[in-house]
Amino acid sequence: MDIEQEEMQFLGVFDIFKEAYKIILTWRKIFSQITLTLIFPLSLLILIHIEVSDILFRKIIHNEIDLDETQVGTPKYNKLSDLISSEWTYLWLFKAAYFTFLLIFSLLSTSAVVYTVASVFTARELSFKKVMSVVPKVWKRLMVTFLWTFLAFFAYNVVAMILLIVVFVIMGAVSYYLGIGTLVVLGVSYVGGFIYLGLVWQLASVVSVLEDARGIQAMNKSKALMKGKMWTAIFIFGILTVLSFVIQFAFQKLVVHGWSFGELDRICYGILSLLVFVKLMLFGLVIQTILYFVCKSFHHENIDKSALSDHLEVYLLGEYVPLKAKDVQLEHFEV
Repeated sequence: MDIEQEEMQFLGVFDIFKEAYKIILTWRKIFSQITLTLIFPLSLLILIHIEVSDILFRKIIHNEIDLDETQVGTPKYNKLSDLISSEWTYLWLFKAAYFTFLLIFSLLSTSAVVYTVASVFTARELSFKKVMSVVPKVWKRLMVTFLWTFLAFFAYNVVAMILLIVVFVIMGAVSYYLGIGTLVVLGVSYVGGFIYLGLVWQLASVVSVLEDARGIQAMNKSKALMKGKMWTAIFIFGILTVLSFVIQFAFQKLVVHGWSFGELDRICYGILSLLVFVKLMLFGLVIQTILYFVCKSFHHENIDKSALSDHLEVYLLGEYVPLKAKDVQLEHFEV
């Protein structure tokens, strides 16, 4: 990156997008290799999940309709009942396999892209072979952070559900309209909290790779870094989330449910959706790493490039040795 660290704090949403595009374009060979190896399978997996889930679910719905119209106790009824049970089992097994591979490829892709962007930032010699040798060592740190984030989301949803039930019972007994109004307020608050946790997780993933922190420590560091840049993060990930939703919605309408189109048309739409989705995911991962450097700059935490380079070199040499905060992370520069 050509921009000075002190100036990165002034980057806005579209400046960050522009910087991400420049990095991908300049290092397009290695990003293309990472994309083909990790991000392409990840994107393909997500779209295949949409297609297969729809097929399995439509079969279940169709058989349940037939079951409702069949007399109870007949051989046909028993056969349909067993068939539906088997189909639900297949669906849940498919979901379990999907989420397992989704997690694996997500962590591997994040590891590869964050390491690559950080190497570009420190002007390190970079090759695809080096990146892929580092990924298996980095993703373990990301897994710890993911597990803590999962626990945070789980606890958040449990508390929200309990609070929702209590408020609904209490307010509903007092006034129906008051209960509805309170539920709307709680719903908006819930969405806001959910988005915030998502942002913390995104930045904590980068922290886990580039700093001596993982798990809850990385999450706390992420929360601290986002202060002052919260709206920038919200706009960035809001735009990326909307674009991702549009692509998946278009894929579902044009390919999965595109029965009015010819087979060739649906294949073309599917390929186009996949290509755009792949580019969006790569773009998002690069932006995620740049946002980390922007937040560091905003808090006047200068990153010693030579020390960060040594930190990245450790991944290549073997067992990970934590980088001390005093060596690289919190060297404040004068404004």
